[in-house]
Amino acid sequence: MLRKFALPLLTLMLVVGAGSHDASAQDAAYRINGGDQLHISVYGEQNLNQDVVVQPDGWLSFPLAGNINALDLTLQELQSKIADNLRQSQYFPNLTDSEVTVSMLKAVGNSISVIGQVKQPGTFAFDTRLDVMQALSLAGGLTPFAGEDEIKILRRDASGKQSAIPFDYSALEEGEKLESNILLRGGDVVVVPQAGFGF
Repeated sequence: MLRKFALPLLTLMLVVGAGSHDASAQDAAYRINGGDQLHISVYGEQNLNQDVVVQPDGWLSFPLAGNINALDLTLQELQSKIADNLRQSQYFPNLTDSEVTVSMLKAVGNSISVIGQVKQPGTFAFDTRLDVMQALSLAGGLTPFAGEDEIKILRRDASGKQSAIPFDYSALEEGEKLESNILLRGGDVVVVPQAGFGF
């Protein structure tokens, strides 16, 4: 019986994944958090080859580019921002974005929290892509009292505005609403309320 449904479910997952790949590519990219350690370099400029720590509020300093708010930017977006700032200086008017390299040394600031009706609530650091189901697994899974269809992901944008993203665990278990198993960002909070006490 399991084998009968396994192939259609796998096919559905592949179709959904393929169809949403382009649309979610930007959302899936790692976004910089306070505490992250980056390496920034400019081609051919030894003095502009440095390790940089992002401050807790998201700001960093780089020679000739000044102070830059890197919070919630992708590495590519930060690369373009640094290149643009350097072009505005009198030293690199013809600099291209590709001559600036930004790489991640250590994603220290990348962590999420899982609270409520899970077996091991807490804060978990990660340096790779992490979706909601994986986060719940890190927290030991749901308790018998969890409101499986009332889970929310709390997320703040760069301006500090918070939103609540719904997640239906029971539907996902049945192979439905696969798109709701989103990739988490640093600072996200997964809230698992008690059944009947959702918000």
